[in-house]
Amino acid sequence: MGQRVERDTMGAVEVPEEALWGAQTQRALGSGIPVGILPRELLEALVVIKKGAARVNAELGLLAPDVGRAIEAAADDVLAGGLWHHFPLSPFQTGSGTSANMNANEVLANRANELLGGRRGDPSPVHPNDHVNRCQSSNDVFPSAIHLAAAAGMRRRLLPAAGGLAQVLEAKAREFADVVKLGRTHLMDAVPVTLGQELGAYGRQVRAGAERVEAAVAGLLELPLGGTAVGTGLNAHPEFGSRVIAWLSAETGLLFRRAADPFEAQGARDACVFASGALRSLAIGLAKVANDLRWMASGPGGGLAEIRLPALQPGSSIMPGKVNPVVPEAVLQACAQVWGDDLAVAQGGVGGVLEINLMMPLIARNLLEEISLLTGACSLLAERCVAGLEADRERCRELVEGSLALATPLAAVVGYEAAARVVEVARRDGLTLLDAAGRLGIAPDEELRRLLDPRAMTGVS
Repeated sequence: MGQRVERDTMGAVEVPEEALWGAQTQRALGSGIPVGILPRELLEALVVIKKGAARVNAELGLLAPDVGRAIEAAADDVLAGGLWHHFPLSPFQTGSGTSANMNANEVLANRANELLGGRRGDPSPVHPNDHVNRCQSSNDVFPSAIHLAAAAGMRRRLLPAAGGLAQVLEAKAREFADVVKLGRTHLMDAVPVTLGQELGAYGRQVRAGAERVEAAVAGLLELPLGGTAVGTGLNAHPEFGSRVIAWLSAETGLLFRRAADPFEAQGARDACVFASGALRSLAIGLAKVANDLRWMASGPGGGLAEIRLPALQPGSSIMPGKVNPVVPEAVLQACAQVWGDDLAVAQGGVGGVLEINLMMPLIARNLLEEISLLTGACSLLAERCVAGLEADRERCRELVEGSLALATPLAAVVGYEAAARVVEVARRDGLTLLDAAGRLGIAPDEELRRLLDPRAMTGVS
């Protein structure tokens, strides 16, 4: 690949001939840790903001109309999907996101110049700083891009996926409303519940987690655009921030608003920390659901075996016929990664120093990964596990009828110690609870049958 020479304020630097980026991106390639690249959602948000900025700057008379149109057209070309290889930077870069911001500025400037008939690297009418970055700083654009990408990901992808999982769980709850099974506390036999009650609880847990995520979106809808370097708005038109935010709202359908205090909005990333905490809460809920499904499906010969999960693949390279709960296991691993990402986001939040947070690329990378992981986990669990879940009704009945925990209602009638005596006799002599209670003569047979009815204990009529 040939090279061309680009120049910035530090001097000349060689850039690959075919690259749309310029000198500052090339320098950034040598100063970041080369582990992956920035999330596509973040880059899309950056480009969308640049498009809106070009539109507003042209309307305000700060850009020549043809320059504004060329930048917008360049942004559309990038968003169409064929130019993402010109965004090569790692998430582990300068903490303000300046490298990523300049990468976007340079790509859009060079592409705009091509659209105006120029060649890459030639003197041209569109400059990355003077035109694409007009009225902006990395310090207000990059956090705005994080908020845009995260809010869009949560609203458009994660919340629908979580809602879909909740719906499937609720449908299964209705399907198995009549299946009486043992409840368990401390993994030990407890009084009966229905499988429908358990699945309904999982559905509510997912919905409650989604409600917390929705509440966190509100903070992300506040943007610091227009604050430029430190929040004062230096070098920005006074109407720039509000106009771009209005344009972003119309373009995305998300109701963004200007930051109540631009200094807080640029010096801190507390809204991202809060959002990450809501995502962690949802992950904890998903882990509970996945773990419980594994327990109830365990066996089938030596475990609970109350439910059957879809058999998706062989479970052992040595044990023929073994099938593992692969989806719940995958979900648990995704949840563990979310918890790790959340810890990194929290540490990133501590990176706010005076007028800027210096760990924003880390926050962006981990927050957006959390959203993607949870979206995938919800969809996978719904479609490839819960939708095909089956109940082993006979096994559930067998475990309920054989459990000594059914003696619990007796305590309310004959007292705790007398009920414990029934359990002791039943266990010692291998009797049913009904037979043991009858032998001890603690209540009439008809009353005992009523008290020891497993379905009545569930509260389901």
